[in-house]
Amino acid sequence: MTTSFRTVVMTLGATVVLGLAFFAFRPGASNAETATVVPAPAVDETATTATETAVFAGGCFWGVQGVFQHVEGVKNAVSGYAGGDKETAKYEKVGRGSTGHAEAVKVTFDPAKITYGRLLQIYFSVAHDPTQLNRQGPDRGTQYRSTIFPMNDEQAKIARAYVEQLDAANTFGKKLATTIEPGKPFYAAEGYHQDYLTLNPHQPYIVYNDLPKIEALRQMFPNVYRAKPVLVSEAGL
Repeated sequence: MTTSFRTVVMTLGATVVLGLAFFAFRPGASNAETATVVPAPAVDETATTATETAVFAGGCFWGVQGVFQHVEGVKNAVSGYAGGDKETAKYEKVGRGSTGHAEAVKVTFDPAKITYGRLLQIYFSVAHDPTQLNRQGPDRGTQYRSTIFPMNDEQAKIARAYVEQLDAANTFGKKLATTIEPGKPFYAAEGYHQDYLTLNPHQPYIVYNDLPKIEALRQMFPNVYRAKPVLVSEAGL
């Protein structure tokens, strides 16, 4: 998120922000009372027993990581950067919005328990607003863009088909801003960004922007919701 907004939010009283948390982060996405599950993808992968990875960007990585950490079948979810060079994969540089990087999350998962397409459904339903161009909520800049970084040709095919499916059905009432950028390496973020939502549940930014996403996941995807998140510090990968 932008440094100025983070500074302001962290100085707000928790009581004020807790009251604001009842308002929708956006209709049809993060707020548990107004969220709507998007249709499942018509094209998905064939379940295998091999562990896979997927990389998603959708605004501040704190919330996106937190969502996937609460999904059954996910073995690990790491906050980081994708879209730019290794030399610029540092928080202060990425925050300037000129590196090509997006704040992203690398998800390691068991496709026998949850498919790539199902992860995409959760990504579009509760993790972020895919209609916002180069922003999410209060955070603005290309580093907060909605982007899928496919790890292979099959993921790219599934992602493109799903975006086309949702746009054709006018699921969000307007076109998705989500881009698909294959072949881009992922670089893990600094340690203090990992497991941030779980470690800082009372931080005002988390209360207002991200905890509603976890509640939406619990309500909308009860079959894959896990109450105890899988943490980077405990993943053992």
